[in-house]
Amino acid sequence: MSNPQQLRYSKEHEWLSDAEGGVSTVGITEHAANALGDVVFVQLPEVGETVTAGETCGELESTKSVSDLYSPVSGEVVEANQDVVEDPSLVNSAPFEGGWLFKVRITEEPGDLLSADEYTEFSGS
Repeated sequence: MSNPQQLRYSKEHEWLSDAEGGVSTVGITEHAANALGDVVFVQLPEVGETVTAGETCGELESTKSVSDLYSPVSGEVVEANQDVVEDPSLVNSAPFEGGWLFKVRITEEPGDLLSADEYTEFSGS
């Protein structure tokens, strides 16, 4: 399992892309997707909703369990991935590509995100 070097990671197993025009993409890691098992339902924050770093903003349901989705940053949701809502299996099959979850215009950058190497060590993946 390889964690893309260009992303940053939360200890809740979300990833965050570098901001482009002030907007970053959020998803869950391959490690989290594997731990969840087959994802069958995704509830994402609504466009226009404000999310807060470290707070729940959605839910992922798998054949094994239900897991909260945490925002790695504070900001305003500018896009939710409707493809993942319609086909939750994308979270498992392409967690770093088509399985992204939402895009956020960051208002506050947290200081506790991990590099890919730090996350790999933290998660044992």
